[in-house]
Amino acid sequence: MFKNPISFNISERKILLRLIDICIVLGVLYGLSSCFEFDYFKMSNENWSWIIVLILYITIFGTVFEIYDLQKSSVFQSTLPNVVLTTVFVVAFYLMTPYFTPFLPEKRIQILFFFIGILGGILFWRAIYITFISTPRFYKHVLLVGEPEYIDEIVTSLKGVDPNYNIVGFINCEPDNSMKPTLTPSYVSADLNRVIAEHKVSEILVATYNSELITSELYQELMSLLERGFPIKEYTQAFEEMTYRIPVHYLGKDFYKYFPFNRNNQNKLYLLQRWIFDTAFALSGCVVGLVLLPLVFIGNLIGSRGPLFYKQVRVGLHGKPFSIIKFRSMVVDAEKNGAVWASKNDARVTAFGKFLRRTRIDEIPQCLNVLKGDMSLIGPRPERPKFVKELAEVIPFYEARHMVKPGITGWAQVKVRYGETVADSLMKLQYDLFYIKRRSFFLDLNILVKTVTAVVFFRGQ
Repeated sequence: MFKNPISFNISERKILLRLIDICIVLGVLYGLSSCFEFDYFKMSNENWSWIIVLILYITIFGTVFEIYDLQKSSVFQSTLPNVVLTTVFVVAFYLMTPYFTPFLPEKRIQILFFFIGILGGILFWRAIYITFISTPRFYKHVLLVGEPEYIDEIVTSLKGVDPNYNIVGFINCEPDNSMKPTLTPSYVSADLNRVIAEHKVSEILVATYNSELITSELYQELMSLLERGFPIKEYTQAFEEMTYRIPVHYLGKDFYKYFPFNRNNQNKLYLLQRWIFDTAFALSGCVVGLVLLPLVFIGNLIGSRGPLFYKQVRVGLHGKPFSIIKFRSMVVDAEKNGAVWASKNDARVTAFGKFLRRTRIDEIPQCLNVLKGDMSLIGPRPERPKFVKELAEVIPFYEARHMVKPGITGWAQVKVRYGETVADSLMKLQYDLFYIKRRSFFLDLNILVKTVTAVVFFRGQ
C-alpha cells in the first residue's frame, strides 16, 4: 500500500486552528484559576454554560476578524492585529452578558488576567502553527497532469488559495507543444513514478481539458497508482473544494457534469425559511433606513446636492429587468457619456457618497426591492442589462447566475471586493455559480458573518 507523506488539507488546518484555539484558551484559564488568585472564570460542572458561551464567542469573533484565514495565519504580523481584535470583542461581549457568564469580579485586575489569558493562549498557538505546521515539512506536494497552456494559470490559482499547496511539476500530455510554463517544471509520462518518489508527492491532479490526450500508457500508470491507494483527483473538483468557486472558463461541452445544482434551489422548506428571513431583514432594514434618513438627507444636502435616491435598471431572476433603488452616492450627471464600470477610486463618487459606500448605508433602500420580491438578502449581485449582454458574449455560463434572485450581499461580494474588468467579472461568476450550486442555510450564515466582517473593516466600495 502506498504511504502518503504527512500533510494537511485546507479544511483540516482550519479545524486544527479552531480546535486548538479553544483547547489552549481553556487550558490557560484553568491554569490561572488553579495556580493564582483568579476566580472570575472557574470551570466546574455547575459552570459548564460559561465554557459554552466562551467557545461560541471565540468561534464567532474569530471568524469575523479572520483569524482562521490560512494566508494571514501563516504570517505572524498579519494575524497579530486580528487576534488582538478578536480577544477584545470576546472579552467585551463576555463581560456584557452576565446572565450567561460570571458576574463582574470585585477585583477588576482579574479582567486583565482574563484578557491576557485568551490573547496569550491564541498567540502562543499561532507561533507554534507558523513555526512548525506552516513549514515545508507539512506542505502538500502535488503533481499535475495536463496541457502546458493551462498550467501557469492553474498553479497561480491554487497557490493563491493555499500557501502550503506545493505544485512540484506537471506531466505534459502534449510533448509536441512548444509552450513552456514558467511556474513549474515539465516532465514526460515516463517520469511519473520517479517524480512521485523524489518529491514525495501526496496527490495527483488531472487537469486535461481534452481527456483524449492521456495516452494508454499514462492511463495504465494512473490506474495502477489509484489501485494502490494513491489520491488522484480531477482538477475542477479540487479547484472547487479549495477555492469555493467553479472554474467555468475550464469547462467544456460536458459542463453538465459540474452543475448538479443543490436541491435547495427547489426545496420548499429552505425557500420558505429564506422568504421569512428576507422579509424580517427587509422590514428591519426599512426601520433602520427611516432612522438614518435625516442624517443622509443632511449629508446629501451639504456634500452631494441633488436627488436623495436613484434608480437603475438591473437584471433579476430569469433575466427579468427591475429597478434597483439606493441612496445616491455619485454626482448627478455621473453617466452623461454612457454607462461605465464602477471602480475602486471612482472620481464620480462624492465625498459624502464615499462615506455611504464604506458604511454600506447606500444599500439600505434595497430592502424595498427585497419586500417587492425583486431581490433577496443573499444572492448574486444584479448587473445592468448593457453589461450583462457584453459579459455573456465573452464569459461562458454568465447568464446562469440569473437562476436565483439577486442579492444585497452574496458569496462573490464577500470574496471579491471590486469588479472593474471582464477578468473580475469572471472571478465573481465563479463564486456566484458555486453559491447557486451549494447554497444552504450554513453557507448563507457564512456569507452573513463575512458581510459583517466587510462592514467592520470598511471594505465597502
